Amino acid sequence: ACDGAAAGDACGPAGIGPAAAQAREQPVLEPVLPAPAEEQNGTDSAKAPKVNCEERNTTGIERFTLQILNVSQDLMEFLNPNSSDCTLVLFYTPWCRFSASLAPHFNSLPRAFPTLRFLALDASQHSSLSTRFGTVAVPNILLFQGAKPMARFNHTDRTLETLKDFIFNQTGIEARSDVAVTEEDWEGPLPSVLTKGIDWLLLFSVLFLAGFVMYATIRTDSIRWLIPGQEHEHQE
Repeated sequence: ACDGAAAGDACGPAGIGPAAAQAREQPVLEPVLPAPAEEQNGTDSAKAPKVNCEERNTTGIERFTLQILNVSQDLMEFLNPNSSDCTLVLFYTPWCRFSASLAPHFNSLPRAFPTLRFLALDASQHSSLSTRFGTVAVPNILLFQGAKPMARFNHTDRTLETLKDFIFNQTGIEARSDVAVTEEDWEGPLPSVLTKGIDWLLLFSVLFLAGFVMYATIRTDSIRWLIPGQEHEHQE
């Protein structure tokens, strides 16, 4: 549940399965490329980007926005394994308040980095992808180069500025300075309002457990005499 997640700053996505509990103990994903060595010259030298992203051509694009995958769309269809372009992917759930608070900030990122791509998907509807990329809590943000995950956003302060810093530190691409969170970003495309839903898996589990307990209780010989019509059978 949302309020029961570890560290109190993430929500556990539904539909991931029992393996998520074990996956929680695994170390977080770190950038694959090693960090460059710093020059020992007494001054802070500029660090080379950890991920060399191929910036896309923005000619003819008038509106920069993120794309939300529906339940029938596969993330791997939007990632080109033969390309070095970069995509920032958000795993979220519409019932998680931390995902909702992140939404307007993530909605503004495509305008800040028009040469990068931004995708979002409901982790509860894409449980196989959540397990594949170690998403045991949402919101979870991964930076892909081609079809390979390169870095994970691990900050608990999820704002436009911290997201800008994360992208710059990983790719060396500077954000546009005139971009800020607007009222339109609060409206979409990523929802910033919580939606209520029914956890059908949990409901089925509770009903199954209740039915099993009732069946086991009725079948117990020691209490059959409490049930009308079973007294003579018990005496015989």
